[in-house]
Amino acid sequence: MNDDLKTYLRQQAGIFDRYLGQYYRRSESDPEEPLEILQQSMAYSLLAGGKRLRPILAMGSCRLFDGDLERVLPVALAIEMVHTYSLIHDDLPAMDDDNFRRGIPTNHKVYGEGMAILAGDALLTDAFGFLAGAETLTESTRLELVRGLSRAAGSTGMVAGQAIDLYCEGRADVSREILFDLHRRKTGAMITFSVLAGGMVAGARTEDLERLETYGRSIGLAFQVADDVLDETGTEAELGKDAGSDREKDKLTSVSLLGLEQSRVLLEELVQEAVEALKPYGERAARLRQLAEYIAVRKN
Repeated sequence: MNDDLKTYLRQQAGIFDRYLGQYYRRSESDPEEPLEILQQSMAYSLLAGGKRLRPILAMGSCRLFDGDLERVLPVALAIEMVHTYSLIHDDLPAMDDDNFRRGIPTNHKVYGEGMAILAGDALLTDAFGFLAGAETLTESTRLELVRGLSRAAGSTGMVAGQAIDLYCEGRADVSREILFDLHRRKTGAMITFSVLAGGMVAGARTEDLERLETYGRSIGLAFQVADDVLDETGTEAELGKDAGSDREKDKLTSVSLLGLEQSRVLLEELVQEAVEALKPYGERAARLRQLAEYIAVRKN
């Protein structure tokens, strides 16, 4: 990753984090109060940093069509709240049973399983209220965004992907089609929605939204394939979480089904598909193109 892209990612994450800081802070109030513990648990994971890829994608696609950054930031926050809830729940013993996330102990290791579940529940629920109340957007845009986020996060999107993931653990009779369906739902749906949301806020035309959807679906699948490769090849220090855990838990991944080298080939193909979808926009789409390429070379 070149220095220019590093600077861009840092700047965009900074813009988002400053906005996030207006609504969520690490509290110094009495940690023994139950509602205070809940708020601290929510903030613990939401403020833990990370790539902020989904907000950056929403901001980037909005800018592609000359949209107002101030109008897309509430949408980006709602998306990150839903994403954070999913990480808290994914890390639970009943799911992936992970000890670390982003280099720090997972939420349930700090606040207990019950409070972690409630923190995730609260982030998911509050995200829809926050998005519905975004007064910088028209009612029709808010309705479309709420509907789109619900599809991406719910029983046809991310949650469906998690259900497939659980069902496929340890099974040998799994096809390439099931693997891709799992990845497109569990990881890809929210990434695709992030890309589409920025275009929707900016008032992009139907044909533009279709191109964004193609781009989003390609990078969404690429992101999970890259994750699978990294789990096999990365270190705990690089990943900020346990390395090799997918193999230990006998989870269905690109590497377990296709092998490491074929997964890398697939990753390159998906990035090229994403880049191809942006061709009509020329240099205007340079940042989104760089983000697609970054997904393939990232180390965490």
